[in-house]
Parts: sequence; structure tokens; C-alpha cells
Amino acid sequence: MSIAEIFDNMDYGPAPESSEAALQWIAARKGKFDHFINGDWVKPSSKKWFESLNPATGKSLAKIATGNARDIDAAVSAARAAQKGWRDLGGPARARYLYALARAIQRNARLLAVLETLDNGKPVRETRDIDIPLVARHFYHHAGWAHLQDQEFGDFEPMGVIGQIIPWNFPLLMLAWKIAPAIAAGNTVILKPAEYTSLTALCFAEICKDVGLPEGVVNIVTGDGKTGEALVKHPDIHKIAFTGSTEVGRLIRQATAGSGKHLTLELGGKSPFIVFDDADLDSAVEGVVDAIWFNQGQVCCAGSRLLLQEGIAEKMVAKLQKRMETLRIGDPLDKSIDMGAIVDPVQLSTIKSLVKKGAVEGGTVWQPKCDMPEGGCFYPPTLISDVTPASTVAQEEIFGPVIVSMTFRTPDEAVAIANNTRYGLAASVWSENINLALDIAPKLDCGVVWINSTNQFDAACGFGGNRESGYGREGGHEGMMEVLKPKFLSRLPSYKETKAPTPADYKTGATLADLDRTPKLYIGGKQARPDSGYSLPVFSAKGDKIGEVGEGNRKDIRNAVEAARKATSWTKASSHNRAQVLYYLAENLDIRKAEFADRLKLMSGVSAKKAQAEVDATIQRLFSYGAWTDKYESAVHSPPMRGVTLAMKEPIGTIGIVCPDDNPLLSMVSLAAPALAMGNRIILIASERHPLTATDFYQVLETSDMPAGAVNIITGPRDELTKTLAEHDDVKSVWYFGPQGGSRLVEAASTGNMKRTWVNNGKARDWFDIAQAEGREFLAQATQIKNIWIPYGE
Repeated sequence: MSIAEIFDNMDYGPAPESSEAALQWIAARKGKFDHFINGDWVKPSSKKWFESLNPATGKSLAKIATGNARDIDAAVSAARAAQKGWRDLGGPARARYLYALARAIQRNARLLAVLETLDNGKPVRETRDIDIPLVARHFYHHAGWAHLQDQEFGDFEPMGVIGQIIPWNFPLLMLAWKIAPAIAAGNTVILKPAEYTSLTALCFAEICKDVGLPEGVVNIVTGDGKTGEALVKHPDIHKIAFTGSTEVGRLIRQATAGSGKHLTLELGGKSPFIVFDDADLDSAVEGVVDAIWFNQGQVCCAGSRLLLQEGIAEKMVAKLQKRMETLRIGDPLDKSIDMGAIVDPVQLSTIKSLVKKGAVEGGTVWQPKCDMPEGGCFYPPTLISDVTPASTVAQEEIFGPVIVSMTFRTPDEAVAIANNTRYGLAASVWSENINLALDIAPKLDCGVVWINSTNQFDAACGFGGNRESGYGREGGHEGMMEVLKPKFLSRLPSYKETKAPTPADYKTGATLADLDRTPKLYIGGKQARPDSGYSLPVFSAKGDKIGEVGEGNRKDIRNAVEAARKATSWTKASSHNRAQVLYYLAENLDIRKAEFADRLKLMSGVSAKKAQAEVDATIQRLFSYGAWTDKYESAVHSPPMRGVTLAMKEPIGTIGIVCPDDNPLLSMVSLAAPALAMGNRIILIASERHPLTATDFYQVLETSDMPAGAVNIITGPRDELTKTLAEHDDVKSVWYFGPQGGSRLVEAASTGNMKRTWVNNGKARDWFDIAQAEGREFLAQATQIKNIWIPYGE
């Protein structure tokens, strides 16, 4: 072909990347890889290996060890033995190792990029220019956090031994996301790579050995789902960090319920890509290419739902189809191709099946006429239009190069369609009107929003989702908080459950108040009789019957949640206005402090001095959170791009709070106040032993300008009400502070909707101690961080 012909047709020539060095690396290890445990290579106890295949050719690359419970035991033992020494080494010394790992990754960048492409099937252009540089960036960034740990996280300590399970779509990058912050903070890890894609993790193990990382700090055990299950269930693991499907995330939540293991789950997604009629359509088309055909659409936050404003929908689709005609599919090692191979025949079959179902349900399937390689797992870029928001392809994660398009008329309709999913990972908003874009971004129920951009990632900016996309964040300051714990937690005593008197203990003839009053529930700003029609007796510390309260049930919980959903005025109120209400609450409680002190003395049997001290501390706590309301603010990151990232601290929504029996007034307000300060609406399950404190408190709420529905109070059997709260889909988080069994109950009952939970795991806090009962830990639980990426410039 002549130069003139090349300029005339503008065809790309092949630009192959040699696989020789990577294949030689595999061959030098005889094509067979063991586990990496305690700084050395260890043969699998099962004496079994499985094939790792190149998805572009179907040919075998290597044999990978199949791990079992004994291998996990060995790895956990090594990690436990190494953890104290690694922690005590200190942040600056640990930082040197992370710097060394980052530099070694850069030195081996081309080898790692080619290995990743061979093993995963993604274009080498992506592994070379995106994945591996980000891997190095994560180790550099977290080396800095290690160095600054004593200054920035002085009240926190490492969790201990962390189990990590990563997916096959970004094998080495997900490894970096997990390992870098964990070891920076002083933890040790056992990482289980995806079965399909283990090679770069094993290459990283060699890098750890080469830089002299202490034995046992990083352990890598390969295998299938059973290997991961053994890791999740191991009793000596303090935290599980998992990235993968929502279905497996549920299994992990169920398996760890009540174990005390901390969880971060980054799960599936069905992210909207919203294009308004004033958007630069040519830029938006390129954004779609990056959103859904990057890594063949095998991206959890892929922009797989294209939402087009009606006025530009037809024009945008035409432009997109024209661009799709130019996409090239081929050998992933060819640097001029746009799309490589699907990771495995099983995944390819799933994609085909869902596209077929989309057509059956009425969608119009469009694919460009492009050359497809023979052999291997390849699938063309696909657009399905004419779908409804409720159709299967608009709701289910396809995890392939398939985008579905829908239209909307108004911004409110765009938000409604975007949020019409059980997921909540990411979204893209395209508009030349920055005011419109920044108005839409906070309304999207997801963890990340990209404005006029997509699939932007950086180690300084946290990433993670809401709802069935999981919880927790990876990267940045918030990511470090997921691998640290308050130092006081290890010293907390066990929670001592106080048993209510049995009928045999009742003292007959006990004197009730002069005027008999049965406190009602408090729902939607009104006192409400319990749906059950029953009441429960309340007894003093001496066993005297001092009153009765309503016996709440499932219907009362549903009514309270509905009232909380409607109380949006509290969330929309300015932080200044919320602060004024909390100050007013404190003032009104102060007026009645003698009455509340007498109640505490009667119920819990404490001295008059201690009862008064509890009321005084409660008043101070309300004032404190009034002060915090407009001080716990969002942050601005400066990632390596022309733009900024806003780390917005947003209220979670509706929070269920189950109050403990100890210090019933102070503990209740210590939990309620931070949630309210951040703009959440709450359903309080009152102390089962001392419910009158809560029913007295709603009289203060009624005179303190608290909007109806912002606070709802239910009395009754704790466990029954707690289970209902945890199972309710419109309750976004549940906080539980009570006996150990309740922690398991909350975590197990939350698996259906994957809501956030915060439980005490059977440990008792000192509610008078500010370090244990007030401040940033509580405010962090009351908020979720949404990172909004805003590029700028022409």
C-alpha cells in the first residue's frame, strides 16, 4: 500500500506489541505457579493446579495453584506472625517499602502490561497507559499516607490481618487498590486473585520479594470460589475487602454476620450516562466510547445506560452509530485496536444471552459491520435502543460491550430514570451548563459522578458505591479509614445485658404516677398508638412498675419509615438551620433537666449526682453536634488532571438506630444527634429496658422546631423491631448498640438490600468519654462521600 493510499483511506496498520518477554517470564517458571506465603513459594496442599487461558486465543498460558482451607490457614498464620512487627516498624519505614514497590512496578511496567493483556484480553494500550501507571500511583500515594500516619491518624491503629478478594476485570489495579492502603496502615494481607487472571498478582509477589518486603506482610493464595470462601470464613481475619458481583457480596455479608469482621464491598453497577440537549455531542460520543467499550465493557462502573434528552436523542444515536463503525476489534496485543477479548467463554455466553433477551423484550439491537477475529472470545460493540427503564437489559448488569439507550424530557425525569436501579456506583452527566450539571450530581444516588467525562480514577479520590453496589470507599483519606480502627475499640469491655424483671419479680401494690399516662409512639411528628393495640410494662431499678409503653410492631416501623421518607425538608435545610434546631433542643432539655434526672434515677437506680451528670452530658452533646453541623465539611481533591474532584459528604438518608440500655438518655442522644446534624432522618428503637427516657424526649422534640418525620421513636421488643428495620429497603443504614446477638441479627438481615450497618459487636462504650462517644467517627457513619469529577478548560 502506498503512502497516498494510506492517507486516502486512513486505515490503521497493525502495531503489535511483542509477547516474547512475558512468555519467557512464564517459561522461566516452567509455566507453573505456587502460592506466595510468608515470603516464599509454597506448593498447594491440594496438589492441584488449574489452567490459565489467553481469552484472545483460548490457549493455555500457565498452571495456577488451587488453594484450599489449609493454604489459607498457612497464609493467615504467616500474616498474623508478621503483623505486629510490620505495625511497630512505623509509618516512615513502611513508606520506604511502598516507594520501593512503586518504583519496581514502574521498572517492570511493560512486562506487567503485556502479562495483563495476555491473561485478561484487554487492549495492551489500556494496560500500558492506564492500568499500570495507576498501580504505581496507588503505591506512591499510600506511601505518603504511611509516612503521615501518626500525624493524620494518631487516634487510629491498623485492623490486623485483612483478607482481600479481587475480580478479573482489572487484576493488577484492583490488587493495588486493596494492598497499598492496607499495608501502608500497618496491616498484613492475604490476597486471593480472580481465578481467570492470577498472573500479574504472582508477578507482583516476585516484586515484593525483590524489594525485600518483610515475610508475611503480603501473601497471595490462588484458587477458585472455594478458596475465597475459606478466606472469608477464617476466624483470624479482621477485615474482608471484596470487589465483585453483588450476588457474591451477599454471600460474604451473610457469612461474616456477627463475626466482628469489618467489610468493604465494591459490587455491581448499572451506571447512567446522561446527555442533556446543550451537551457537546461529539465529546459525549467519545465519552460513550470510553464509558462502555473501555475494557470491552467489563467495568463495574461502565456507563451502560445511555439517557438522552429527547431533543438530541436521534442526532446523538446517529453520531454514536457512525462512531461505532470505526471501532476496531482484534488481537489485544495490537496497539491500534479499540477492543480486545471477553475474559472467558462463560462471560461471552452471558452477554449473548442478555442481548438476545433485550431483543425479545422489544429492544432494537444495532451492531456495526466490523471484522471479528476468528477464535477467542470476542463480541462487537452493541447498542440496544427502544428499551424501557424496567426492561431486563436496563436493569441487569451485562458486563460486556453493550449499552442501552432511553430518552427523557426534563432534568427531574433524568434523575428519576437514573436512580431507577438497585445499584448505585457511578454516573456521567454531560452538559455545557455547569450549573445544571452540579445541580444534577447531588441528586444521583451513587458514589461517583463524572461531569463531561467518564471512568476517571485516582488514588487520592475515593471510589465506591451505594445500595447494591456495596459500601465503603477505596482510595484517598476515606480509603485509609477503611483499614484503620479507633485505638479504644480493642480495650472495650463486653456489653452487659440488663434483663427486664420477670412476672415473678413484679412488686404488687407499687405506686404509679398520680395521673396514669401510657406514652405512645412518636411517628411523623405525632404521638401515635401502637398498631398492635398492646402495651408493655416498665419497671424501676427496684422492680416497681412505673408505667407502660406501646408495643411497636412491623406496621409501626413501616409507618415510621414512610414518615421519614417524607421529611425531606430536614435534609434540604441548610447546615446552619439544622444547627439552630439542635441548639434549641439542648436549651429545651436544659429547662427540664431536673425532671429527666429524676426519671433516670428512678429507672436505672443511679444516684442523683450521676443522673444529673448524664443529663448535663446529654445537653453538652447536643450543643457539640450543633457546632459540628456546619464544620464537618466536604473536601476538594486535585487529581493529576485539568480539573478538580469534589468529595461531597452527603447524608445517607433514613437511618435506623437501636439504642442501648446503659445511660439511656446520653447514649440515645449520642447516636441520634450526629445523624440529625448531617441531615439524616431517623427511626429510633428506644432502650428496651428504659424506654420512658425516649418517650419523655419526644416532648422536647415537639417544642424545638424539629420537622415532622425527622425523628421517629418506637418502643417495644428490641430484636423484633431491629430485624424489621434491617430488612426494610428504604432504611439506608442501621446502627445497633446492644447485646452481641443483635449485631449478627442486623448484619444478616441486611443482606437482601446490602445496606450499611454499624454495630458494636457486643462491646460496651463509655458514653461519657468523648473519644468513644462523640466526633468524627459518628459523623463519618452519618455520611457517605460522593466524588464529583469536574474537568475544566477548552
